[in-house]
Amino acid sequence: MDGFGAKAYSKLSLETDVLNADPHRLVLVLFDGAIGAIHRAKGLLAQRRIAEKCEALLQAMRIVDAGLSAAVDPSFAPQFAGRLTALYKYILMRLARGNSHNDVRALDEAAALLVDLREAWVRIRPSAGATQGNGVQVSDSVTRIVTATPAARALRAYRA
Repeated sequence: MDGFGAKAYSKLSLETDVLNADPHRLVLVLFDGAIGAIHRAKGLLAQRRIAEKCEALLQAMRIVDAGLSAAVDPSFAPQFAGRLTALYKYILMRLARGNSHNDVRALDEAAALLVDLREAWVRIRPSAGATQGNGVQVSDSVTRIVTATPAARALRAYRA
């Protein structure tokens, strides 16, 4: 498949995922998109294709800011939501650093944090029990799963 065909297929596949996905799956699509854009940016940086690297990182930043961060519902578990929002802001800061200074370590850190959050999100399954408005059950055990990730530890170290 040529480059155009692969890109068109990838876009169609993403559009199909979005149209058929439940809210839980949509968040996974956002995580995958942001992580993929960071990896793409690192490859472009290695090839010294700086303008394209910037575009890929801007895409990752938009996903984190307008997608993941905007999806946080502060009315449900406000303390947890505040911590998650702060972590997304930290990730955005690391992406900006990686972009402006071509700092691969900052990009690696941002990607690792997003991977940790994605793994925690995978453990949260839609449930028929007590749920928030979008059908996702959030309990003390889920909070412990997410706050025990390396991403949460990094945020605590950053705040200290």
